[in-house]
Amino acid sequence: MSEIGKSGREQLEGKKTIAEILDVAISFEKTARDFYRDLEPKVSKNIRWLVEDLAIEEQGHYDLFKSLKERPDIEAHLSSEVAVPASDRKFSDAVLLPDLGDSPDDQEVLRYALYREHTAMEQYQSLAETAPEGALQDLFRFLAKEETEHKNELEKLYYEVVHSGGV
Repeated sequence: MSEIGKSGREQLEGKKTIAEILDVAISFEKTARDFYRDLEPKVSKNIRWLVEDLAIEEQGHYDLFKSLKERPDIEAHLSSEVAVPASDRKFSDAVLLPDLGDSPDDQEVLRYALYREHTAMEQYQSLAETAPEGALQDLFRFLAKEETEHKNELEKLYYEVVHSGGV
């Protein structure tokens, strides 16, 4: 159906294929992994372990999405369309990375990591609600839960850094 033939609500809500959603998610996770890997030698020793852990977690998500696209039970759903979540633009924009300089401060790194985790959590929660039942929906539920846990851990650490003068 052409854009002109769509109702106003359909145009506002929009749809994306599962393949498009997975491609953005793959890009999101790859960008995050590379960002954290590049950041490791630049951050203070106080949070280097965290940045290393984040790079490993993002690599795991990247691998998960890549392998998912190749699974026969998912392949049949790749052309299926789902409603674009309200968080989609923010999630897509998070692929663009800030320049934190050669020696970013701990608080700035944590604030950015919190933003990414929160953005991913919102996106995966929304996708879990609209994805077809089965492996894909299970994946988005799993990732939403995982991102929520990461966000909660980062919030605790952020509080320690900001309110008690360091880790």
